[in-house]
Amino acid sequence: MITGTRIAQALQMVLNIGLLVLGVILIIFLGKETIHLANVLLNTGEQASSYLLIEGIVIYFLYFEFIALIVKYFQSGYHFPLRYFVYIGITAIIRLIIVDHKNPFDTLAYSGAILILVVTLWLANSNRLKRE
Repeated sequence: MITGTRIAQALQMVLNIGLLVLGVILIIFLGKETIHLANVLLNTGEQASSYLLIEGIVIYFLYFEFIALIVKYFQSGYHFPLRYFVYIGITAIIRLIIVDHKNPFDTLAYSGAILILVVTLWLANSNRLKRE
């Protein structure tokens, strides 16, 4: 007879394997992004290269943060810390502002979202909510 504990262990194993596969894929994409950043740095003649460089750096940090989140998951006993998701959210919105800054109202709304995430991060790191 299958118990709830065995089902939970099986699902935990599937999640762990899935996260390991995702980590390997992210490492491959991080390597490709490194090559892309090197190409952008070497092609200094283009005017849009500064935007491409900044966008590439932010994407690089997104990949790095996701990999760090997966590593932290395994280090902290199969637990995702909330603050890592907030870091990823802030970085993703900053990338969105860099890439799509044509509409001032949208940029203001994105900035407000970053402010909300920073307040969330401050609350999550306060002594009352800190778990680590």
